[in-house]
Amino acid sequence: MIELIPPSYTSVLDLDEIFGRRAPLQVDLGCGDGTFIAAIARQNPDQNFLGIERLLGRVRSAAKKGANLSNMRILRLETSYAVRYLLPAGSVSVFHLLFPDPWPKRRHQRRRVATTDFLQSIAEKLIPDGRLHIATDQRDYFDQIQQRARETGLFLPNESKPVEAWPMTKFEKTFISAGAPIYRLELRKISPVT
Repeated sequence: MIELIPPSYTSVLDLDEIFGRRAPLQVDLGCGDGTFIAAIARQNPDQNFLGIERLLGRVRSAAKKGANLSNMRILRLETSYAVRYLLPAGSVSVFHLLFPDPWPKRRHQRRRVATTDFLQSIAEKLIPDGRLHIATDQRDYFDQIQQRARETGLFLPNESKPVEAWPMTKFEKTFISAGAPIYRLELRKISPVT
């Protein structure tokens, strides 16, 4: 069974028990229909992958795509809640925030997930030098995420190497076929000097 039903929605997840092993964890925030997470989990059998999605139809689709993958789990829950309360501190090597709902109308933009509080929660859950991979077709949202990440003082753009060629999401394929530009950013958590 790939769909994860946690024993408690208020206790931190026991990732070793959930996956039956200890391995680096990547989390797909708003995993949609599972196209991306299933592809990357297939490419990296030595790592664990957790997709978080709140819409039941998408969760079912993602679960079908990853039915034969022992290193992939899908959690049906609100992304910001799952990150803030259910993921253990220092447990995630990479977060993927791919094409989050842009809420393009000005009056709705307060609903955007990439708030300062959300980015602080992301940083808390990342391992030292962990990464946050972001992609969107919305330039204003991209600029807003960059600005908020700078303001937290918790991230630096990962400029030491080019952004990896990740598998494409269903949304990305649609946007590219329509000729929309794709904006990408990889942030690295700033780790304290010891």
